[in-house]
Amino acid sequence: MYKIKKAEYVLSAAWTSQWPDESVPEVVLAGRSNVGKSSFINTITNVSGLAKVSGTPGKTRTLNFFNVNDELRLVDVPGYGYAKVPQKMIEQFAEMIDVYLTKRNNLKGMVLLVDYRHPPKEDDINMYQYAKYYDIPVIVVATKMDKLKMNELKPHEERIKRDLDFDENDYFIRFSSLKKIGVDETWNAILQLTGVKENA
Repeated sequence: MYKIKKAEYVLSAAWTSQWPDESVPEVVLAGRSNVGKSSFINTITNVSGLAKVSGTPGKTRTLNFFNVNDELRLVDVPGYGYAKVPQKMIEQFAEMIDVYLTKRNNLKGMVLLVDYRHPPKEDDINMYQYAKYYDIPVIVVATKMDKLKMNELKPHEERIKRDLDFDENDYFIRFSSLKKIGVDETWNAILQLTGVKENA
């Protein structure tokens, strides 16, 4: 078990010079704009409102760093796949994320959030394959599990894995922010990747 004793927003930053030091391991959170990343952060940290749940998908413009127990950081990157964001801004996002994923020495893994109900979109597949290209371990978190029937879970999981060309060395976690399903499994996976010890 991993007990959250402290979870706080640290800062928002666009470029390397603004990023915090590399003294603790980091896990990056990626996913489409409407996949529920803010709800995911609030649920796994058990801090309501830690990450702002925006009514406007695609509003995040920077990397948002969150400190957990002074032992690791969660790094939320701008959601992708939102049509109303100008192309120039999308290119800036892509450059910022590319620099972070390829140059950050304390990056230990990626949490890729996908919507359990639907096949992965091209953006999801590209992000997963990008991580694999750079040997970044991935925790695939399938959100909104509560919106599926029990008999739909397995076939939907198989379809997601097939479309992503899922590496069985990675993690696949069924998740529901509403019912708080998958929280312990998520932390277990994060601890495995970061080397942080259980504390409860």
